[in-house]
Amino acid sequence: MDLPPLRSRGNDVLVLAQHFVCEFAARASKEIVGLSAAAAQKLLAYAWPGNVRELQNCIERAVALSCTDHLTVDDLPEKVRDYAPSHLLVVADDPTELATMEEVERRYILRVLEAVQGNKTMAARILGFDRTTLYRKLERYSPEMLLPPAELGGEM
Repeated sequence: MDLPPLRSRGNDVLVLAQHFVCEFAARASKEIVGLSAAAAQKLLAYAWPGNVRELQNCIERAVALSCTDHLTVDDLPEKVRDYAPSHLLVVADDPTELATMEEVERRYILRVLEAVQGNKTMAARILGFDRTTLYRKLERYSPEMLLPPAELGGEM
């Protein structure tokens, strides 16, 4: 049975988060009863590339750090707190502002890779491509995505 990714299941994120809050608060003997509105918004905005396991780990960490009866944005991991999805402009009043299908595909592939933190296997699965197709498209659209991190100036 294939379940849709957590990011596409709407408020399920909050239902699961609340379940994990109760579970981990009980284990830690803390009186944490829920999420602040701001923390809930951050959880809803995040892409959850690690799906339910990532959410579970996020809430477990937040409960461990929390000193209040509601989890706050400050209790969440930095990558969830600071997550800023990239938006793709498809609608425009001026036809000259519209992107070509190739550009839309390029932006979407890069957006998916961003959401899964560069995991090309997971990105290919989400995109419905095999890995060979993804690599071919990356080679055409964004060759720097194929370089090892050290060659991009990052860490290994």
